[in-house]
Amino acid sequence: MSKQFDVVVIGAGPGGYMAAIRAAQLGFNVACIEGWKNPKGEMVLGGTCLNVGCIPSKALLESSENYEKIEHQFGDHGISVGSAKMDVTKMQGRKDTIVGKMTKGIEFLFRKNKITWLKGFGRFVSADAAYVIEVANGDVKEMIEAKNVIIATGSKARHLPGIPVDNIHICDNEGALTFGAVPKRLGVIGAGVVGLELGSVWRRLGAEVTVLEAMPTFLAATDESIQKEAWKAFTKEQGMNIKLGVKIGKVTQKKTGITVEYTDDKDLVQKLECDRLIISVGRTPNTDGLGGENIGLKITDRGMIEVDDHCKTNLPHVYAIGDVVRGPMLAHKAEDEGMAVAEMIAGQQPHIDFNTIPWIIYTSPEVAWVGKTEQQLKAEGVEIKAGQFPFMANGRALGQGEPGGFVKIIADAKTDRILGAHIIHAHASELIQELVVAMEFKAAAEDIARIVHGHPTLSEVVREAALAVDKRAMNM
Repeated sequence: MSKQFDVVVIGAGPGGYMAAIRAAQLGFNVACIEGWKNPKGEMVLGGTCLNVGCIPSKALLESSENYEKIEHQFGDHGISVGSAKMDVTKMQGRKDTIVGKMTKGIEFLFRKNKITWLKGFGRFVSADAAYVIEVANGDVKEMIEAKNVIIATGSKARHLPGIPVDNIHICDNEGALTFGAVPKRLGVIGAGVVGLELGSVWRRLGAEVTVLEAMPTFLAATDESIQKEAWKAFTKEQGMNIKLGVKIGKVTQKKTGITVEYTDDKDLVQKLECDRLIISVGRTPNTDGLGGENIGLKITDRGMIEVDDHCKTNLPHVYAIGDVVRGPMLAHKAEDEGMAVAEMIAGQQPHIDFNTIPWIIYTSPEVAWVGKTEQQLKAEGVEIKAGQFPFMANGRALGQGEPGGFVKIIADAKTDRILGAHIIHAHASELIQELVVAMEFKAAAEDIARIVHGHPTLSEVVREAALAVDKRAMNM
């Protein structure tokens, strides 16, 4: 007889494992299907985020930032250091150790919450009194039954036609995280989050980085003020060569390197010669082989599973979350959807405000925002007022040697309610959270302005920006 479960989660990335844990906390008999293998061939939990995404990239970012501080910033503190050397093998080892601790941590949480880990990949077979799912681990297959199913299969890197990715010379995010040495010349196709983050890692370690971006504007999703500041930081201050408005042509790989032919924004044919190439042009949902057609699950031509505002699919008791559904492909969005779905199955009424999900780019400086941009609000005809304050006027930022960037807060001109907040700074990812909370509770800019902020802290810049909304910043 097939094993039966109250809740089966397909995928153990951030959304999946959080859904499984929350469902188990609520008293359900839970199984989670995951077949990800690490480079050692061991099956691990955590999905893209923990294994080849958020966690390993942040480990490399930290290592490369520390290296750059020794090379270029410690002298200002009166600290003299001899010629610094980067041991890339040791750096990669540290990253792998962190990833291992995190994935083992999820295994512990599964055991603690009595969640059954079904090792392999799940595929719907049929639907009757319960959903029948095949779990395949190589040639070993078993059938299980589920009363409720949460699809959390995530996404994979999108590749360009005609450009074969071997993850050695031409790489997506997975290969770009495992370089054994710093390439002398690094090409990046796509100036999105992954391209900028990984490109910046290897630039800090000495690579000459050229980024080719199809869009005519830089970081088009961000506020225009952030775009200008980020462009200055990445190109003029850090020397990253970013080409906008390009069309990629033929890519040729030889023993001597890789040649990328492209047409620039003036319709001139150009060539980029590089030793390694990173393809960073977005991600696509992992719904291939899911067997959705066997049960009538609605999936779009682009592989996205159709859901309503509560992550319900067109089928009863089948939900989908994270990168396989509408909305931003963000790990924290998937986590909250996973917890919410588990609570809905238990009869609760959870709520997620998709307008207050923070976006973060972990470059140096970091870029973070929540809510709408000034250009979006103006296009909608919303009457606004905005305040902006620079970190160069903040004592803590100066003491840390991180005076670049600013905080910008946009509020409704009539009600003063905060409609958007935008930060560019070394610690933007942490500072944005105060504004996420404020927006979640429908706060006004004045609410932030009247809260006592510790001194000296970076958070004072958030307060000053809120004060600036009504043209009463204190330190400018």
